[in-house]
Amino acid sequence: MTPTSADADGRWTLTPDEIAAALTELGVDFLRPEDDAMLVTLPGERRHRTLVWLLVGAHHVVVESFVCRKPDENTEQVYRFLLQRNAQLRSVAYAVDGDGDIHLVGRLGRASLTADELNTVLGVVLATSDADFNPILERGFASAIRREWAWRTSTGQSVANLTQFRHLIDPA
Repeated sequence: MTPTSADADGRWTLTPDEIAAALTELGVDFLRPEDDAMLVTLPGERRHRTLVWLLVGAHHVVVESFVCRKPDENTEQVYRFLLQRNAQLRSVAYAVDGDGDIHLVGRLGRASLTADELNTVLGVVLATSDADFNPILERGFASAIRREWAWRTSTGQSVANLTQFRHLIDPA
């Protein structure tokens, strides 16, 4: 996709319409609540879906995806894991908001953004969020997982979506 507009410095940049067209071309589901904001829905494996905001500014596109709420326990261990993961990531990084909730965020220069780069960044967000979701839960919500498992088994409820955490219940 070749950009059709230039920014104030004369660099060619993708317009919000061109970013939306690139998302359509990629076959990605998205909503466009405002001209310069798109909410992308990416299907996952460990997480049912990952939502990604694309906010188009004058010189950059902000990429933001909520990953998980603030950990109930072992917060320092969870945040250490995230900081260590940041060293391996491209275009986005883990961040925490004022409440301690975990997000993946990035800023992409509009002058360097292409449809291929957009595809890559969305792939990084999806792969990272999906791969790291269970390790985050294991570190930050182990007690809640154990309580949920105990409640479900005591009431005859299914534990099918908790089986990946069985090692937290029965370490043997």
